Order: sequence, then structure tokens, then C-alpha cells
Amino acid sequence: MSEHVEVTRRGLGSRGKDSIGGALFGLILVLVGTYLLFWNEGRAVKRYKDLIEGAGAVVSIASDRVDPAMEGTLVHLSGETKTQAPLLDEAFGVTAQAVKLIREAEMYQWVEIVRTETKEKIGGSSEEVKTYTYEKEWRSSPVDSNRFKVPANHRNPTEMRFQGATLTARPVIFGAFTLPDFLVARIGGARLLSIDTLENSVEEVRSVAKLDGGLVYFGNDPKSPVVGDLRVRFLTVPNGPASVVAQQAGSTFVPYTTKTGGSVELLESGLVGPAEMFQMAQDRNKRLTWAIRVGGFFLLAIAFSMILRPIAVLASILPFLGRLVGTGTTIVAFLLAGIVWGLTVSIAWTLHRPFLGVVILVGTAFLLFLIVKRVRRPAGPPSLQATPPPLV
Repeated sequence: MSEHVEVTRRGLGSRGKDSIGGALFGLILVLVGTYLLFWNEGRAVKRYKDLIEGAGAVVSIASDRVDPAMEGTLVHLSGETKTQAPLLDEAFGVTAQAVKLIREAEMYQWVEIVRTETKEKIGGSSEEVKTYTYEKEWRSSPVDSNRFKVPANHRNPTEMRFQGATLTARPVIFGAFTLPDFLVARIGGARLLSIDTLENSVEEVRSVAKLDGGLVYFGNDPKSPVVGDLRVRFLTVPNGPASVVAQQAGSTFVPYTTKTGGSVELLESGLVGPAEMFQMAQDRNKRLTWAIRVGGFFLLAIAFSMILRPIAVLASILPFLGRLVGTGTTIVAFLLAGIVWGLTVSIAWTLHRPFLGVVILVGTAFLLFLIVKRVRRPAGPPSLQATPPPLV
């Protein structure tokens, strides 16, 4: 590991100019975050309706025969996946009778880590200290060392001898049916495949590579890697039980189109009933919805912090005042983010789910009322200790 430190001093004018530019960009982020939240609520409700419709329309059938009467119907079936010819990675001579054969490759490389610390000075200037740390790590793609602040003595190879790759079996048989690619892509459960010989690999591999704990290693010593060393491991997604919900189309499947224009196509590993599959899909929809909600809130908070940043920069003529104002603007930014978040979500829900939307809107309005009341609250009567005692 090595380090390089760079110190940059900036005046109040330069900082103010940058903060104004950041404020304008913050306004754009507010619009982006608001749109993202609004879109997410519509997407969540639409997906919920699609799954409710699918749960009410699905019919369970056997996977060992194709019933023409079910053509065009949303069906549920469970069975075992089967593949015909084994998958072969020609370069390494690795074969597997599986749905997928995955090659993962990593190269030992220099990486640059940048840490920034800003110190405010009296008069509004600042001192920015950037520390560039260079460490060696395993990465799955080449790291361009030409972009490093200090490329000297931290050079990486520009290419990897072998890249990662995924081989997928075709066709994948599912009882009397054939799974389409969009369902095969959803089959997971990868397992590590230990390699015990390189006899069937190409000469480029066989002449220089060695085995290390089931992995293929290109380099002198796996326990003491140097920049440019490569390690390769293989994983398989084996055949096994699976459950499918999709529209029957001959001896295969297509996505089921709902009344809202959405689609339903589900696949789970194992023997899973239709009710459980739809519940799992609803749970995934909820997790995604809340992930976007939380992400949207923090995006708005960052945006408002950028908008209010010029105030903190102006106050930084006195460093302690700048830190105090900076803390205050951060609090205000989070409050504004909460208000915009609540209004956006409530308006979106009012369009899609009026009752819940009104409840959220009322709650947001109450929060705004409390904030305004707190800000405008009078100082109150003078304390008794400040009142002179009466003359007797």
C-alpha cells in the first residue's frame, strides 16, 4: 500500500461560485427525485394489481403432458428441469450437465482509493486535503491505471487473459414443455464446481496454469499474488425442481398480459404452490418499492443540501459559524426532503389509491403544521426571576 497527499487551497469566491453551480444541479435532482418517487408509486400499484389478477386467473396443471385446452391460459406447474448435451468451456475443458456453467475470472490489480477532508479557514477560504491510497485487490474487470493520480509504480495490465462468461443450456426441458430463455434466465442457485484436472484445457492454459483448492490460478504463488495474477473459478446451476407461472403457448410459455398492460411470468426453485409464488412476488414488489422510496428520500435530502449550500459557504467567513450553519441547513434539507417525499407519495397514492393517499397527505400536512408552529412560536412570558420584586 502507498499514499499520495494533495492539498488544494480555495478562496471564498471560488467556493461560492461552485456552491451556486451545485445549487442549480440540486434543483435538477429535486425534479428527478420527485419524478422517481411518483413513478415508483404508480409502478408498485400496477404490479400489485397485475399479481392480484394473475392469482385469480392461474390454473394448476401437470407438467408431464401438454393440454391443448389450456392454450393461452395462465398456468402453474412444477417439475424437474432437464438438459440434453453437457455444457463445455472449451478453453479450460470443463464440462457440466447443468442449466448454466459460469466462469468467474479475477485479476490482482492496483486500485485507487480517494479520501477527501476539507478544513475551513477564517475569511471563507478552505483547504482541501485529498489522500490517494493505492492497494492491491482482486477485481473481475481491468482497472485503468492511466486514470490514477499517480500512475507511476501502480501499473495494471490493460487486458485480462480470460474473462468471465456464462454458458446456458438450450433447450431446457421441463416435463413435456420447453422453458423459454426469459424463464431460464431466472433459474438461480449457483454452486461452486471444483476443478481437479486441466488435462482437457487448451495449451495456453495447460502450460502455465495450476490448480489451487479447486480454482485455476495463473501466477507463481497463489499465497503471495502479484499484480497481473489471474484466478478462475467455475460455478454451475444444476438441474432440479422448479415451479413456473406463465401463459401456455403450445409446448412452451410466454408472459401473461394483464388488463393493465403489465405481465406475469414467475419462476421459483423447488416445488412451490401458486399462492406462495404470488405472495413471494408481492413481497419482492414491496421490497423494491421501499428501496426506491428510501433512495428517493435521500436523493431529495442531498439535493436540498446542495441548494442550501451557498448559505453555509457564505457563513464560513468564520469557520465555527460555517459549521453551525452547515448543520442547520442539513437539518432543514432533511425536513424539506420529508415534506416533498410525503407530498409526492400522497399525491401519487391519491391517484391510484385515494383513501391511503388522503391519509398520507393529511399526515404530511400535519407535519408541516407542526414545523411552522414550532418556528413561529412566541418566546413566552418573562420568567419570574427577571421581574423585580414589589415594594413593600
